[in-house]
Amino acid sequence: MSADDLKAMTLRLQRDQAAALTAVAAADGVSVSDAVRAAIDAHIGARRADSAFQERLRRNLEEQREILERLAR
Repeated sequence: MSADDLKAMTLRLQRDQAAALTAVAAADGVSVSDAVRAAIDAHIGARRADSAFQERLRRNLEEQREILERLAR
């Protein structure tokens, strides 16, 4: 992964969450950033497999398409 492939983001966590995340990452032998990326990948994968989410996503895309088409007129 090159620096061009990365996007820096700010994440605000509750102190307990941050401490737990740091402990989990250390126990797994990975950086906190790698642990967060893995959790995000798992979350996105779960959403992709969720048919109700996929339907909401399709509906949202259609609504956005309609709005963009109106703006383009």
